[in-house]
Amino acid sequence: MSRWKPDARGRLEKAALELYNHQGFDATTVAEIATRAGVTERTFYRHFADKREVLFPADNPLPDILAGATAAAPLPLAPLEVITRALVEAAPVFEEREDLAPQRQAVIAANPELQERELAKLAALASTLAHTLRQRGLENTTAALAAEIGIAAFKVAYERWVNDPDRHPLAQHIRETLDTAGHLIAPPEHVAATDDAGFTGQEGAA
Repeated sequence: MSRWKPDARGRLEKAALELYNHQGFDATTVAEIATRAGVTERTFYRHFADKREVLFPADNPLPDILAGATAAAPLPLAPLEVITRALVEAAPVFEEREDLAPQRQAVIAANPELQERELAKLAALASTLAHTLRQRGLENTTAALAAEIGIAAFKVAYERWVNDPDRHPLAQHIRETLDTAGHLIAPPEHVAATDDAGFTGQEGAA
């Protein structure tokens, strides 16, 4: 079950998402959000700088969690396994808002400006991962590529989780999606077997 509790900040978040989905992000005012949550506008601004911050909190703990988990992973692990562990460790941050995640996703999907903001946030997380991977000793290209693959896979995993009717844990979706990404990079066993049998592209062309 979700650990999210509807305190003042939680009520504001819930009210904002309901209004954003009902009448659109641009058409919703802070005054309407505060009224629906049963608080004053002053209370809203104690928790959020503006309407966008409801969707993109300034106090987002994800960069620190990802950096810490990446740095702490055992050195022999492959880069994608390191990233998998880091993303799985960050999963509870999203699962605490499990009940609100579909609404947030719908709001962002309906607004191109918010989509750009979401992509910028994901790019910043990829940059955090790449920086920490470089600190672990990976060269620049490998670190950047692993980080980009990891965040792209996370985006897919998150969308699967939000739309999962069976409500499997986000961590499960992360592992499965990154496992699929790993298979896309490594040649499938049947391809290797075909090559071993002598049916190479060069021979076929001949």
